[in-house]
Amino acid sequence: MSVLTRDEAQTRARLIEVHRYTIDLDLTRGDETFGSITTIRFSAREPDADTFVELNPAVLHRVVLDGRELPLDNAEELIAEERLPLTGLAEGEHELRVEADMRYSRTGEGMHRFTDPADGETYLYTMCCMSDANGVFAAFDQPDLKAVFEVHVTAPPEWTVLGNGIATRVGEPDEGRWSVAPTPPLSTYLVALAAGPYHSVRTEHAGLPFGLHVRRSLAPYLDADAEELFDITRRCFDRYHEIFEEPYPFDSYDQAFVPEFNSGAMENPGLVTFRDEFVYRSAVTDAERQTRAMVIAHEMAHMWFGDLVTMKWWDDIWLNESFAEYMGYQTLTETTRYTDTWADFGVRRKNWGYDADQRPSTHPVAPEPEQVPDTGAARLNFDGISYAKGASALRQLVAWLGQKDFLAGINTHFARHRFGNATLADFIDSLAEASGRDVHTWADRWLRTTGVDTLTPAITANGGQWTAEIHHRGSHDTGTTRPHRIAIGLYDHEPAAPHKLVLRDRVEAELNGALNGAPGDTPDGTPGGDGSTLTLSFTGPRPDLLLLNDGDLTYAKIRLDPGSWKTVVRSLSGLPDAVARAVVWNAARDMVRDGELAPGAYLDAARAHLPHETDIAIVQGVLAFARTQIADRYLPAHRRAAALATITATCRDLLRRTEDGSGPGLRLAAVRTFVDSATSAAELRDWLDGDTVPGGPALDPELRWQILGRLAVLGAATPDDIDAELARDSSATGQEGAARCRAALPDADAKRAAWAALFATDGGPELSNYLVTATAGGFWQPEQHSLLAEYVPAYFPAAVAVATRRGPAIADAVARWGFPTTVDATTLRLGEECLSADDPSAAPSPALRRRLADQIDDLRRALRVREAQEAEGAEGTEGAEKATEAEAAQGAQRAEA
Repeated sequence: MSVLTRDEAQTRARLIEVHRYTIDLDLTRGDETFGSITTIRFSAREPDADTFVELNPAVLHRVVLDGRELPLDNAEELIAEERLPLTGLAEGEHELRVEADMRYSRTGEGMHRFTDPADGETYLYTMCCMSDANGVFAAFDQPDLKAVFEVHVTAPPEWTVLGNGIATRVGEPDEGRWSVAPTPPLSTYLVALAAGPYHSVRTEHAGLPFGLHVRRSLAPYLDADAEELFDITRRCFDRYHEIFEEPYPFDSYDQAFVPEFNSGAMENPGLVTFRDEFVYRSAVTDAERQTRAMVIAHEMAHMWFGDLVTMKWWDDIWLNESFAEYMGYQTLTETTRYTDTWADFGVRRKNWGYDADQRPSTHPVAPEPEQVPDTGAARLNFDGISYAKGASALRQLVAWLGQKDFLAGINTHFARHRFGNATLADFIDSLAEASGRDVHTWADRWLRTTGVDTLTPAITANGGQWTAEIHHRGSHDTGTTRPHRIAIGLYDHEPAAPHKLVLRDRVEAELNGALNGAPGDTPDGTPGGDGSTLTLSFTGPRPDLLLLNDGDLTYAKIRLDPGSWKTVVRSLSGLPDAVARAVVWNAARDMVRDGELAPGAYLDAARAHLPHETDIAIVQGVLAFARTQIADRYLPAHRRAAALATITATCRDLLRRTEDGSGPGLRLAAVRTFVDSATSAAELRDWLDGDTVPGGPALDPELRWQILGRLAVLGAATPDDIDAELARDSSATGQEGAARCRAALPDADAKRAAWAALFATDGGPELSNYLVTATAGGFWQPEQHSLLAEYVPAYFPAAVAVATRRGPAIADAVARWGFPTTVDATTLRLGEECLSADDPSAAPSPALRRRLADQIDDLRRALRVREAQEAEGAEGTEGAEKATEAEAAQGAQRAEA
């Protein structure tokens, strides 16, 4: 795969200006390739200029420059390099015409082709981000060479064609010809097309056509949710028009839900593409509907920040993603029924950023340009730093500047750079001008640094007064600290209901990170970077709970003093605010990951408080961490069964609480986790045979596949069972479920077949990106480690080979979902050897290397957590006194419950 360097992009942007693309695509040439004719009008700024255009064709037919046909004697070499050199260009205007056949993709990159097993219909869509446009059309493929795009398409007559502008049929109906309205200036990575017999629901809002589109087999499910989707879309559209002075810059707003999509969604102007799992064919929780609504709001925010104003180079990808992430959550909170979206962000999304920021692969939110030297490096930064940490930083910036000044700066930025490109410096200049604040220094400390600050309170009570010292330290690696504006919540037990907490006061505080206290070790004796201490004094009794970062307005790990920890163990679910509860659960999660809280203590807290929790996002987030991290990774194998028993008991409590029909989302979350945690097959088999959970819900296709998958892991399902279920549900989701179940069978032949499907190079058909994910997800199971032992050393060379052969999307899938689940020193050693391989043929590709490095670091952390338990007798981590105190409080909670 060819990569573009930043130096090459800067040189090309200096040499040429691109005016217009006219693209003609023929989608009627069979299952493997499509025709692509690209005409590009551009200008050279100086005489005798040398540059190139990117192209990744199956066959290159003709290249014509200014009416002169260029020789193609070296066509195979050009195809291999994915570049067409254009040499000796005269100063002035030029026209380049490229005629080629392009390959359809099965990996979600370029022009993806999918045939629906439910009805045999075929659907196409493009994913050009970030450097895959050259698999669709010839392109000067970099974000700061914007141009007008005019697209024409020949498709089967019964198909619908969608594009960045309004698409209309031209000519006779049986010709299948479509023209897409020319766009305003766009970057190449934002060009989009979808084609196929899509089912569409259309409306109009604010004088613009709005559309929803999905494959026909999902039409009933789209129809059922269409009004909800349009309502969210209209509310977000109207809110953005209230706060942005620049009107929506495109001629229509289509949202296409497409199959086998690698990302959550893509912000193509006028044609946003979403993964079609967002069209729900089975029951979902309200938190999942909220997530879908957030993605709609996120992508619409990109129409301004990302599409109207685009980064110059990929070092500023955070400008797109952090802004859209922040606006997505904030806009939902302001304009929809989803008023607790920041709790969801805190407990489920923000951890993505925290985890990424503590790995060796971390990077600044806004890396220096030289840290993103090419598109290969840039691709790796679509991660929790650019999304979750960046959004958290912007939320802190808004807390510091105020929303009015923040939005004023944003509107200045849009006005200055509309339909153009901008940098971090441009963005900060606009904010500084609007606010009169030193935003440049703030940006240097927040956006150009790495790591997570930790805020730790120490409380001293003396008669009728008490003092809180807030110790502020940077990460162990850098020691860098950032300024924080936070709220500190002071909570007391409610006298009439001891398990409830009431807010006494909320205190605003600013920590500037200056070295006001002694640098070096932290108050608890653990090593850390230079730190500072803020001292606050109060009159009256100390609160039962002192909660730093109440409201979750900053990005930092927080700790609880011993008295506050005792309170939350007893009364966490009694905190009145969902965001405050999310902050506490995050603190407990971080303490487990840092070896400061026993994993079992986290499970005990979940056991005590989740049955009383009302926020579905919190329930889902806590159960997911308990099930996938604590039970499977942080606890030693001999304690896993007890952990699963605690989790299933927690789920039973939630099921009992919701037997009366209240809380269907809570009930569904409990059912799902119960299924994944069950260690006995009999009850699950009864549910599957009866097609219902006692007391509800009835089993829909997703639940049936989930139950069958767990039965397969436990050795209580057969290939015949899987075939029968697939006959019942032959959809694409059914195919994925069957692949996952077959790979999960505890049978040597089943494992060999799954391994061959993932990694074999026998020339047979390759799995699509989604089937790779499903098969890999079923293959590794903690219950089957002895059966899988031989595959651990085989995994690393196999992953290297398939990533090299099939590219970044498959590399990401086999490393994310296919990494061995064994938590031991052998797996760690093999992984480290793979990363340090001297032989280029054994070295991972950049995309695989990054994901493997993260997996290996997570494995290293899991081993450290286990070692900490062994050192403390598997009882506690912050010392015997705290562990005893916590366990006593937990016992009191259970006795009183």
